[in-house]
Amino acid sequence: MEVRRRERRLRPSRRGGRWLLCVPFGLIAAVTVVDVLVPPDVHLGPFLVAAPAVAASFAGARMTAFVGAVAVLAQSVVALARTSITDLNHTYQIVALVLISVIVTFFAHLRERDEGRVTRLRAVAHAAQSVVLRPLPQRAGPLRIASEYLAAEEEAQMGGDLYAAARTGRGTRLLIGDARGKGLDAISEASLVLGAFRVTAGRERELPDLVAQLEAGVVAADAEGSTLADEAFVTALVLDVPDDEPVVRLVNRGHPPPLLLRGGRVVPLGGTGAGPPLGLSDILAPDTDAAAGAGVETFPFRVGDVLLLYTDGVVEARDHSRAFYPLAERLPAWAGDDPPTLLARLRADLQAYAGGHLGDDAALVAVERLPPGT
Repeated sequence: MEVRRRERRLRPSRRGGRWLLCVPFGLIAAVTVVDVLVPPDVHLGPFLVAAPAVAASFAGARMTAFVGAVAVLAQSVVALARTSITDLNHTYQIVALVLISVIVTFFAHLRERDEGRVTRLRAVAHAAQSVVLRPLPQRAGPLRIASEYLAAEEEAQMGGDLYAAARTGRGTRLLIGDARGKGLDAISEASLVLGAFRVTAGRERELPDLVAQLEAGVVAADAEGSTLADEAFVTALVLDVPDDEPVVRLVNRGHPPPLLLRGGRVVPLGGTGAGPPLGLSDILAPDTDAAAGAGVETFPFRVGDVLLLYTDGVVEARDHSRAFYPLAERLPAWAGDDPPTLLARLRADLQAYAGGHLGDDAALVAVERLPPGT
């Protein structure tokens, strides 16, 4: 039922097509009137084939057939007005118009069928994304949270970018990451990491142990020869925000460092001690245990501070001059905004900067620490 509801919402609107119908019907009327009025040796009837051909480009099969029938009727009217409907010239024109109308109606049927398939696939993709990439809670303890997912392609609503949040007995844990590649391989890796995080985030007491579990899951799936691509890996940032301490603890596994917005200033957190992406520890650091190599960094995170997590699709967006998006330089302009407003303005600015087309999928998560009891 959910997929069907999404399919109805995603089905192309026919309102614009209704206005476009003025074109073929106007063409039929114009050709008919002019063909009746011009001298007998001038024949404009062949132009009527353009009417069903134009209709087939945007209308359904039934409407295209109707336009073709109207065009045939108009050609018959012209024949009666000028000579006779049995006149050889007009007979050939009518027969040709009927054949062409049948052909373009068939192609309109094929186009309409393909549009239906695309709509159903998009509905399934939306439904699958809502299951794999669940919306983050707006509140988690003393935290206010907002998230945004920006697809590089309008028709492709799923990708390898991921985020998740989980409550523990002492605070909130957050995950943001980016799986290698695109398409089904990236989605498989993203869903794998998300599933492992949701299962283990509340169990593991220490952050390095949680990261080790995520690492083991990616490595195990790659070793089993699943549908994942060779050398599967995921860049990830795992954070722990205690309820009763004004700090944030994080482990960075090859991911862009988060940005802390405090009093109009932007401070990158970490980045120098980032470990290898999940799934590559055995290759890049074969002598280092995954858990031991997950160095935990601690930073102040006070009331009123806003923490921005993002994937590389944000900072790698380019403008017309091929310059990268200056995220850290733009953030101070939105100091004081709550997380939903901040992300809404950031999203609009990012899309305007990139000319409405991002080169890669992008995910954004904004987290604000609120005063106690708020």
